Parts: sequence; C-alpha cells; structure tokens
Amino acid sequence: MKIIKVLRISFLFILIFLGEIAISFSDKSSVEKVIPSEEKKPISLKLSNNLSAYESMQGLDQQIETFMKKWNIVGASVAVVKDERLIYTKGFGFADKENNVNVEPKHLFRVASVSKLITATAIMRLVEDGKLSLTDTVFGANGILNQEEFLNFKDPRINTITLKNLLNHSSGWTNKKGDPMFQNLAIAKKMDKELPINSETVIQYVLENRKLDYTPGKKSVYSNFGYAVLGLIIEKSTNLSYEDYVISQVLNPIGIYDMRLGKSLEQDKYENEVKYYGLKGERNVLSSLGTGEMVPKYYGGNSIETLGSAGGWLASPTELMKLIVAIDGFDLREDILSNESIVEMTKSSKKIRPFGWTGTDKNGYWWRTGTLSGTSALVKREKNGISWVLIINTSPKYGARFPIQINKTIIRGLATVDDWPSYDLFDYYEPRYINRELFLTTN
Repeated sequence: MKIIKVLRISFLFILIFLGEIAISFSDKSSVEKVIPSEEKKPISLKLSNNLSAYESMQGLDQQIETFMKKWNIVGASVAVVKDERLIYTKGFGFADKENNVNVEPKHLFRVASVSKLITATAIMRLVEDGKLSLTDTVFGANGILNQEEFLNFKDPRINTITLKNLLNHSSGWTNKKGDPMFQNLAIAKKMDKELPINSETVIQYVLENRKLDYTPGKKSVYSNFGYAVLGLIIEKSTNLSYEDYVISQVLNPIGIYDMRLGKSLEQDKYENEVKYYGLKGERNVLSSLGTGEMVPKYYGGNSIETLGSAGGWLASPTELMKLIVAIDGFDLREDILSNESIVEMTKSSKKIRPFGWTGTDKNGYWWRTGTLSGTSALVKREKNGISWVLIINTSPKYGARFPIQINKTIIRGLATVDDWPSYDLFDYYEPRYINRELFLTTN
C-alpha cells in the first residue's frame, strides 16, 4: 500500500511539474478592476516563443521573417486562433533593439484604432445592460452629453446625432478641415487651454466651431472624433473612468488582465511595453504635449492620452485574441455579448460601416486595422474558425494602407499549414516547481 501511495503521489507531482490544463475563460461575471497578480496573471506573461515552435507552423514563421526584412520592421508579434483555441503566439525581432531585448508574447504594443473595437464592445455591454440605447441622442438638452459646455453648437443637426451614428461613423463630421484628434496645438490655442488637452476640450471645440458635412445617418465617413465621444459617453453612463469601466466590466470578466491605455512618452512606457521606431529619415514634429520641443511623432508628436477610446489602447496579441474569441459569434466559447449584439455590430453595407470593426463582408470575414506612427496592426476573423492578429512596433511605409501587406503575409503563411496544432495555449499553466521530497513525505 505504501508503494502504491508513493506512486500515486509521484504521478500527481509529475502532473503539477509539467503543468495542468484548466479552463480559464468561463467566468463571465462582472468583477472589480483586477490588478495582475500571481492569481490573475495575464496569460501572455505565462507564454514564451518556444511554446509556438511547431514544425507545422514554420512556413508562417518564414513568411513573417521575410515580411520584416522587406519592410525594415524592428519588432512584431503574432497570435493565431483556430476553433477558439490559441494555437500560436510568437514574437519576432526586437522589443528594444538598443538593449537587445527580443519580442516575446508578453510584450504590449500600441494597437491604435483597434481600440475602436474595444470601445464598441463596451458600448454594446451598456446597451445590453439597459444603460444606453442605440437610438439615444448624444447632444442637446435631451442628449446623453447634455452638460453646459456641450450645449453651444453651430449646426442644429447635431441635435439628431444618435449613439448608433457614432458607432458606425455616420455622425455627419468629416476630416475636411483636418482630424481634430491630431490638432492638439491648434485646438489648445483656439480654446485658450494649456497642453496637453483632454478629449472634452476637443469635443467642445468641434461642437462650437465645425458644422456637419452631411446629414447624420446618410453615410459613413471614418471618424476618430466620434469614438472619442463614445469614450466620454461611457464615463457619463457609468460614473467610472473610461479605462476603469472597460477593464473591470469587459476585460477582467473574460480573463484579460494586461490591456491598458498607453502613454505618449518613452519614459512613461510600461515595463513590458515595446519601444517604438520611425521610418528612416522621418522628421520630428512639435510636441503635442506643450513642451515646445521637436519630438518623434511616436513619442510626443501624437497624444496617445487624448486619443484614448479612439486609439490609445495597449495589448499583446495573446490578450487581444482573448477579446476576439469573446465577440466572434462562434459557439465553442461563450461570448461576452449576445448573438443579437454581435450581429448588430457586424452589419455593414456600401454606405454604412459596422460598429468597431473596419469592415465585414457577406463571406464571414471581419477585420480591424490600426495605424499610428510607430505601430501598425491588423486583426482578422475568418469564417473558417481562424482568427489572427499581427502588430509591429515600427512606422509603416504606407501608413494606413500598410495592413494590406500584413494581410498578404499572414494569408501566405497560413496557406502553408497542413497540420494544425491541437494544443490550446489559452489554457496553458506554467509548471510549478516544488520540493519533491517534502511533497512525498507529507501525509
């Protein structure tokens, strides 16, 4: 009996040593904002590149390496999901070239306008909770944002803008006079505000100084500004900061603990955030933070804090994929939104965009792009159960059109895969090393 007991304990020890599989995606309840700890450790921090060193994925590896060399990309990170299982997550190149730090799954990247998908998801949670309605008007005495500073506007049609108009970019504003989310210096001067300015100042400026370019709801014209307004709506509706609401009510409940809003300056970057790089010969610009210095666009030229709900989030591809499988409409893992909300989000036509996503089509493809100086990202959900993301830490050569190159690269790489990995890295648990002798002699 003693021998059997020892064998049983030894077998249990081996299981613990090798790591155990546990489903960590089932808790969908609302929780308080969780600060990452050993108990709530982000899955991205548990993973390493060698866990995705599959022979069957070598063709994808080669395509990414060729892509990086061709476009002079300093660092990149990729994650692939199949049938709602994370089968591949890997970094390439450098998170910090000067200090020889390689990109690993733990590294955070600016995801730029992929942030809009996060914001749209948060809004739809509030709609499902009955705190908002898609037909709610946004401005005016009866609007959601009816505070005094937002009641003075030039165009009476602003009274008719609804929550849905903001979500699908049909609010009536265009960027004919420039994108206000990137005009911090001019807006601060006009509004007599000190830099850096917040989104409330930008909203007040637009309301008081710009007429609508078309009737709300008539068509979609891409609007960073509209998604900045959505961030403020979340705050007004919840009495929480935008970031706190998203983290506590959207991300933490689905096991995401390492996504957050980013900062503009290099000295303020997070410990596991990558360093950003510009194009060769790229000129510095005047700081948007009011320092009077000439700075790189990716470190102070663009105000990440002002972009916030429109483009300010940081994420690792692993954690971002956790969000995607929670809003992808597939049924192998429970979604954080109802099927009705997901259908509403992904409706689109020639004139009207979907909510949060850059585009969707009748073939079941949904995609979300994001580009800023120093970063470019593409997230894609395919009808065959495959979803993926690739993010870089280098200014792309063709700006907002660069995700086309990302798409070509991943399509070519995935086409080489004949044998898909069966392991689910979402459920990976790190091996726990313990004192074997103490374990065997206990009890």
